[in-house]
Amino acid sequence: MLFTPLDLRAVTLPNRIAVSPMCQYSARDGHPDEWHLVHLGSRAVGGAGLVLTEATAVQAVGRISPEDTGLWDDAHVASWRPIVDFIHARGAVAGVQLAHAGRKASTYAPFASRSGGVADADGGWTPVAPSAEAFHESYRTPVELDVEGIAGVVADFAAAARRAVEAGFRVVEVHAAHGYLLHEFLSPLSNHRADAYGGSLENRTRLAREVTAAVREAVGEDVPVFVRISATDWVEGGWTPEDSVVLARDLADAGADLIDVSTGGNVPAADIPVGPGYQVPFAETVRRKADVPTGAVGMITDARQAEQLLADGSADLVLLGRASLRDPYWPLHAARQLGVQVNPPQQYARAL
Repeated sequence: MLFTPLDLRAVTLPNRIAVSPMCQYSARDGHPDEWHLVHLGSRAVGGAGLVLTEATAVQAVGRISPEDTGLWDDAHVASWRPIVDFIHARGAVAGVQLAHAGRKASTYAPFASRSGGVADADGGWTPVAPSAEAFHESYRTPVELDVEGIAGVVADFAAAARRAVEAGFRVVEVHAAHGYLLHEFLSPLSNHRADAYGGSLENRTRLAREVTAAVREAVGEDVPVFVRISATDWVEGGWTPEDSVVLARDLADAGADLIDVSTGGNVPAADIPVGPGYQVPFAETVRRKADVPTGAVGMITDARQAEQLLADGSADLVLLGRASLRDPYWPLHAARQLGVQVNPPQQYARAL
């Protein structure tokens, strides 16, 4: 199963192993550079079927940190193209995760000497969000988006998606998880609006549906569209797995081809029972109840573990985060562990 191709629209992933989006906090003015080429390119050399970029901002104010990558400007296309070309030359598929950090924007990189919100004097900015409530007391207080601002977010997701296709990306993922802007609209813990984008489940999911539909139209019929969601806030009164099933159906109707199922991130204090494959049951629930393809992520580290969750029908795709950071060649090692014949790069064939 792990090394079975996956057909999605006009794209065929050579296997079911994807590199999960992981922020590098190493870009300049949104432009990726040699670091991103080596980081993402090495995972393609290592045998991943799909290599997804880090959360790539659709607006400058939507960056998590000042060092995030972006596609909010036409100039970013040329910076991404050689990275995309290298990934494709290695036989993998290049995908981009389009994102807006919402109230979690304008923060320091996790390895910086400081934490929390970045001041204007240090290159920071005022974030935007569904409601004017900070994620944490150390973060900056956001400005509540008005309807015109919301329309601008939808338009900028679509514009970034068009740039992604121009850069050569073959998969586009919408980031609607981990407490970033679209997740903030989804959850009653962060959305306290009283207009058409707040209150009922239908209203709170409106922005995610509009963005997905806009991205689908922007990329055309051949490009697969993924949406990453947090299936639960892990907090009573927050977003629930049941809500996620409803949302997944609606996103599929809006043009999504696969739901990338993660959890959490919307509130700073949540009791999360972290353990091997702890998020896999949520991917299985969404897949079974919403009848849509899903991706599973979260402490998936062993080849047999990954193979089994696919065989069980929990998901259609396995996304690796930390495991891929630790071992860029995880897929090649997994093939050997499972006794599957693959074609490694000729430069490495004698070692494998």
